[in-house]
Amino acid sequence: MYAYMDIMQRRDLEPYERKVFREQRLTLRKDWVVDLDAGARQVRMQGGATLSYDKLLLATGSRGRRAPWERDLEGVVRFVSLQDLDACERLTPGTRRAVVAGGGLIGVELVECLVHHRVPVTFLVREPSYWPAALSPEEGEMVAAHIRAQGVDLRLGTEVASMQGEGKVAGITTTAGEAIACQMVGVTIGVEPNVEWLRSVKTPPDLNRGVLTDPAFRTSLPDVFAAGDVAEVTGRIEPLWYAAKRQGEAVARSILGERMEYAPPAYYNSAKFFHLEWTCAGETKGPGRFRKLPGREASVRVIERDGIAVGFSMLGTRWNHRVLVKWVEQRLRVDEVIGRLSEAQYDVEFGKVAL
Repeated sequence: MYAYMDIMQRRDLEPYERKVFREQRLTLRKDWVVDLDAGARQVRMQGGATLSYDKLLLATGSRGRRAPWERDLEGVVRFVSLQDLDACERLTPGTRRAVVAGGGLIGVELVECLVHHRVPVTFLVREPSYWPAALSPEEGEMVAAHIRAQGVDLRLGTEVASMQGEGKVAGITTTAGEAIACQMVGVTIGVEPNVEWLRSVKTPPDLNRGVLTDPAFRTSLPDVFAAGDVAEVTGRIEPLWYAAKRQGEAVARSILGERMEYAPPAYYNSAKFFHLEWTCAGETKGPGRFRKLPGREASVRVIERDGIAVGFSMLGTRWNHRVLVKWVEQRLRVDEVIGRLSEAQYDVEFGKVAL
């Protein structure tokens, strides 16, 4: 996102300085793996070369989901990989209007980038409120109003019905029957584990939605591990940057022979909808207590069950997710956490708001 907005350089996207690989005696090889032979303990590269291994980690991440109305036309983009960034940057100068289909976090990030480049955007969201999978109707209304205030043509309850073009995108037709001419269509309807390539290798691991692993990240193949977005650890997939980093540290211990069982902490996430910050911890759905801060684009919501705080959704202000996660894991009562909200906030004023 920040590279697309010219805030960061491509090199700044790399997780470590390049000297780290040399200092840690790591060999960095840029290539595509196209086959896995667990019997021979080898992987084959796209160019034909093979690499032998003692232990192998599969960490191929996620890929953007394909839409049922999608066609293979120039101008159709996703916003997940570096290759997606290349496509977006190549198309931007010639794009007079873009359509982004799919709400949530990836969609709004792509929309923000296009607005930064002064590309008019029509943003289609299937649901009647913005991102109901995580936001309450009140929060969704606040986010939708904020997005529209940035000049975005946000359409709730609207989807793409069909796509037009010969070789290149020329436009789309919505489920409301409206034709919209455009030169770029962003498909941001979520991600899925990048496992399709593994289905055709010589010795595929057991697959479901992702690569199936036990709590120590071991796959069905000997000495082959999986972690990150691609891993389905005891039936659970965690498609988050925070989780991938945490799993990377854990799988390293498992590869080195340490006995361990991965137990993720309570769910947490943070993001921005343009200028509107959001932090959540624990559950985000269900009954609870909601309060909007008068005169500001800010709210706090505590999700409760039987008087226990089981989740938090904080919009428009900054919060320390570690404190919120700790309260969820400690199963504190709602009345207690409401009285202690100032301990978790970076905005002292907001802690004085009664719920």
